[in-house]
Amino acid sequence: MRSKRHDPKSGCPVEATVSVVGGLWKPLILFHLMGGTLRFMELTRRIPKATQRMLTLQLRELEDDGVIVRRVYPQVPPKVEYELTPFGRSLAPVLLTLREWGVAYLRSQGVEPDALPTCAASEPLASPRRP
Repeated sequence: MRSKRHDPKSGCPVEATVSVVGGLWKPLILFHLMGGTLRFMELTRRIPKATQRMLTLQLRELEDDGVIVRRVYPQVPPKVEYELTPFGRSLAPVLLTLREWGVAYLRSQGVEPDALPTCAASEPLASPRRP
């Protein structure tokens, strides 16, 4: 774990949670991984506004925090997959609640979420794919 980020000043559990899953891209990464194991390029296609460098950095932080696991397969071309750990899967209720709030917010702004491109894993916490 990265000790620098995990030095909460207040001792508040919310601060600890936000230090792990906060930011623009981490919740999206986690949400997409709720549907199961994904390769790096699958994540880049699902989160097109994030640069590959930013996704790499965010994935490394999530891995360091024990929320996701990275599997590298020794083959050519290289194959790398990301999956939620059991600890990471415990974030599902939080992520689903964020999605529900987002739907309510968009509707309050006069935007129908069904008209927007999907950002959701359609079957949360599906069985992970195994090689």
